[in-house]
Amino acid sequence: MQANKQTECIILAGGLGTRLRSAVPDLPKCMAPVAGKPFLAYLLDYLLAQQVTKFIFSLGYMHEVIEDFIKSNYPQIQYQIALESEPLGTGGAIRLACDYATEDNVIILNGDTMFNVDIQALLHLHINNKSDCTLSLKTMQHFDRYGVVETDLENNITSFKEKKQYETGNINGGVYALNVASFKSISFPTIFSFEKDYLEKYFNELKMTGCLSDGYFIDIGIPEDFEKAGRELGNK
Repeated sequence: MQANKQTECIILAGGLGTRLRSAVPDLPKCMAPVAGKPFLAYLLDYLLAQQVTKFIFSLGYMHEVIEDFIKSNYPQIQYQIALESEPLGTGGAIRLACDYATEDNVIILNGDTMFNVDIQALLHLHINNKSDCTLSLKTMQHFDRYGVVETDLENNITSFKEKKQYETGNINGGVYALNVASFKSISFPTIFSFEKDYLEKYFNELKMTGCLSDGYFIDIGIPEDFEKAGRELGNK
């Protein structure tokens, strides 16, 4: 597996944001205002500081709002738009975005979640391990919103545990390094879940590894965490 020439990132921002609709009724989730600016601005500033040089935005719902914001506020970035004509699920959205990728390996993250991982370290580990997919993992305490990802001593993924109440465990932080050719070689339906139909289905067949990080983590997908992001990111 060859090293990338540049760092390329897919941002998934095509969701309807139904859980956040009560707090942000008329915007895509990634454009939700957090301490005076769209959440997407925090994501892009973080990624640019992590030497990401190329972007692929996977868009759907109210895509024009996102495109206008990028053009007006980040005219310097190199980007492409992968536009869903219908909701494709996380897997279908990534599969479509991979058609626009120009690097052998891409970073993938969700437009409504910030996990401050070391992107270059994640990519380096992924390429050196010759992994098909590398997941960023975050240790959490006392939670029930997330499933748990288990790994062996060599950081290979050994199981995905369902959502329930956990005292402690490593969760999928939603930032991935993905080998594009490997992913595109699998036959998927048009609409599918990256988590269920790729990660959980193929982790025993493919080389999937975990990369533990203790970076800042926030998921604005529900109103209470959206409000929490306003308090925390506004002070950064």
